[in-house]
Amino acid sequence: MDISIVLPALNEANKIRSDVEAAAAFIVEQKKQGEVIVVDDGSSDGTAEAARSAGIPSAVKREVIRLKKNTGKGFAVKTGILASQGDIVLFADSGTCVPYGDALPQIKRILAGEVDIAMASRRLKGSVIRRNRSLKRRVLSRFFRLAAVVLTGVPPRFTDTQCGFKLYKGEVARELFAECLTKGYLFELEILVRALGKGYRVEEFPVEWTCDRDTRLKPGSDALGVARDLFRVRKISRGKD
Repeated sequence: MDISIVLPALNEANKIRSDVEAAAAFIVEQKKQGEVIVVDDGSSDGTAEAARSAGIPSAVKREVIRLKKNTGKGFAVKTGILASQGDIVLFADSGTCVPYGDALPQIKRILAGEVDIAMASRRLKGSVIRRNRSLKRRVLSRFFRLAAVVLTGVPPRFTDTQCGFKLYKGEVARELFAECLTKGYLFELEILVRALGKGYRVEEFPVEWTCDRDTRLKPGSDALGVARDLFRVRKISRGKD
């Protein structure tokens, strides 16, 4: 299979149908053999049913995995990636914040053996922000990046580890996520730390990005969990996992 697109979702009944249709349309337009995998992270609003009702071509495989309880975004993405079969695995946040066409140059680079992981960045020169996050979210993001560099040793050249649009060589994704321990939002930081530790080639790329203000991340109530995960990733970066 050429490409797997993994979409984690929590209470996204109003958006997931269009997310699935956009992902499937991209696969068909590129004349690829592919699949769309939705992982419903214990939603209470009919997200799984909405994902199953999306109108997509029969040539695109659809899989909807419903977790019995809300376990965390990292666990949902891990579940989807471990179920994937694609030579390329693309993970995208709900809301289609980044046009799938932005992935095309990175797909070509991964297939050419030039890079193993390509991460979208909203901070690179060339990125276009159509609608930005709130000032509070932007300030918190900068503090997080500083903390990540200081605590985990992530190279400062990585400008945006948390942007929800990433591409992986399929076998690399499945290897790294099989080892991933972080069930919450910081799973992407853990995956980056593990990838660098194994010598995989990781690069960022600019994107066109539109903020989805209907986010499930609540910086205040989630702060304790984020701090706990940050110190767990610190241990992993030091080879103590």
